[in-house]
Amino acid sequence: MQTDLLQGTLDTLVLKTLSWGPRHGYAVARWIKDTSSGTIAVEDRALYVSLHRLEERGWVESQWGLSENNRKAKYYELTSAGRRQLQTKASEFTAYALAMFKILQTA
Repeated sequence: MQTDLLQGTLDTLVLKTLSWGPRHGYAVARWIKDTSSGTIAVEDRALYVSLHRLEERGWVESQWGLSENNRKAKYYELTSAGRRQLQTKASEFTAYALAMFKILQTA
């Protein structure tokens, strides 16, 4: 199932993915898909727009490196501001999701 993601939701998922350490774009998308058991698949364009937006906001930094296949790849990692933003967004999203579940489970 392909899930459409709101901008803020995708940004939060990317921040969470990068909380485990630096990753290149493909690894970010793969981690999200694998962790969601294939339910959430991020389109390349949406992912790179999100990564660039996060970088512009100072929440993510990037540098070039070699991937596990020895190919040149841009690696992204969280900044201190990005970690704080992840904590804020995770709390907000959790409260929102709990409210949604409560509404959807009402008989």
